[in-house]
Amino acid sequence: MQEICVTENEAGQRLDKLLAKYLKEAPKSFLYKMLRKKNITLNGKKASGAEKLFQGDVVKLFLSDETIGKFSGREECIRPGRREALDILYEDSHILLLNKPVGMLSQKAREQDVSAVEHLIGYLLDSKALTEQELKTFRPSVCNRLDRNTSGILAAGKSLAGLQELSRFFKDRSIGKYYLCLVWGDVKGLESIKGYLVKDGLTNHVRISQKEMPEGVRIETEYRPLASGGGMTLLEVHLVTGKTHQIRAHLASQGHPILGDYKYGKPKVNDRYQKQYGLKSQLLHAWRLQMPKSEGTLGYLSGREFRAPPPGLFRQICAEQLGRQDLF
Repeated sequence: MQEICVTENEAGQRLDKLLAKYLKEAPKSFLYKMLRKKNITLNGKKASGAEKLFQGDVVKLFLSDETIGKFSGREECIRPGRREALDILYEDSHILLLNKPVGMLSQKAREQDVSAVEHLIGYLLDSKALTEQELKTFRPSVCNRLDRNTSGILAAGKSLAGLQELSRFFKDRSIGKYYLCLVWGDVKGLESIKGYLVKDGLTNHVRISQKEMPEGVRIETEYRPLASGGGMTLLEVHLVTGKTHQIRAHLASQGHPILGDYKYGKPKVNDRYQKQYGLKSQLLHAWRLQMPKSEGTLGYLSGREFRAPPPGLFRQICAEQLGRQDLF
């Protein structure tokens, strides 16, 4: 027999939804059969599965350890010695902000991938902020996605309430997302550009059109120059919408491709910087996050701003290319 004491993260959902997470490999017919036979009970009583759960409720599974183990599945996490040490910018009981390095996936693309989510869960288990039991019914996750070779702020929910509200901020675009990038060309002033993005799923490549297209999605990007020199400009980019490769493709369509971007940029220029600095990826960094005004779970963060320092190579190239040591 095993017992589940409903926590804040699990409250508010139906009993059958919680059981489907806890015994994720079990057929629904099996779960309902166990409920009918009182092999699964709620607060010591027979339940149908439709009951709404409250914090403190107790669910008992009168099943063998072998049966529970068979249907529980296995949650992956990365333990010390195997996982990367996370560069944590901010953490409280509801959310965590980390500075993702170049080369780390935000989320899995394939089953065998190891992403920031797995590193995050490993960290939370090790720090006792999350238990193995809680992980069976609630999985912390990131709320925004960065390309593998884009560095910067990843925002994650540690609690269900934090994850839901933070995800809503990104979905309704009330959260301010600002990036740094070093681009080709001399950009003189503030720009706000709009267009339509069309994605080719086979090549993972996008193209930009100024005309509305049936398969296109509307995009909007704002940017302002911070410093220029040697035919390059450091931009702060405000990502108004957030679509695949939006900043990289949108800036390239304006004649300002990002340095190091082999997909949308200038190969010969990139080759030169690869040879000189070992640069192998785009100089694009999610550096500033502006929290919206809110009165919900994350109301205590209303209006707060968080920043992530760019990687060392990013800072070095900008300092030498632009002749400025005071940019960051």
